[in-house]
Amino acid sequence: MDARRDDLPQLETPRLFVAPLAPRHARAMVDFMARNATHFAPWEPPRPANFLTEAYWTDQAERALVGYRAGRMLRWVAASREQPWRIVARANFSEVILGPFRNCLLGYQVDAACEGQGLMRETLEATIAFAFERWNLHRIEANHLPENERSARLLGRLGFERVGLARNYLFIAGAWRDHVINQRIHPRFDDATIRDAG
Repeated sequence: MDARRDDLPQLETPRLFVAPLAPRHARAMVDFMARNATHFAPWEPPRPANFLTEAYWTDQAERALVGYRAGRMLRWVAASREQPWRIVARANFSEVILGPFRNCLLGYQVDAACEGQGLMRETLEATIAFAFERWNLHRIEANHLPENERSARLLGRLGFERVGLARNYLFIAGAWRDHVINQRIHPRFDDATIRDAG
């Protein structure tokens, strides 16, 4: 797998470096997930036994790069400018479908120590702009547990609207959990790009 950085997008925000997940991030991802295990536990589905290993995250990164080059996903990691080796947030754009749908699913996580600092919003503003402008997506969907009020507020600030409730949507903490469905539509989508492709 060719994991050269020169053909991958690199984003910069006022406080962050944001890059696609790559094998070089494996150790930092283990650290990110391990130090936030308790913080993420209420919102996460079951994970495999080797989840907190570099081998697991190297494999995940290689799969993510294949998915990116096939136009199916883009998994981002964000690090602060002061500590570029330390991941503080991540954003996953998955299940990308183009054609007349041009839609994807968005998931995200931020370090417990960074909550309330606006870093997740900063990461998502940059990566959502990339998804709309570079991939020409029409719609991004993001879902959260009904009790995750922090996530609901974040999505509202980012311009997402609540569109429904999915019953028994995802298996988390030993049970099937409902999720609130949210969407953001590309505000300047050019419909001609669909008509011209048809």
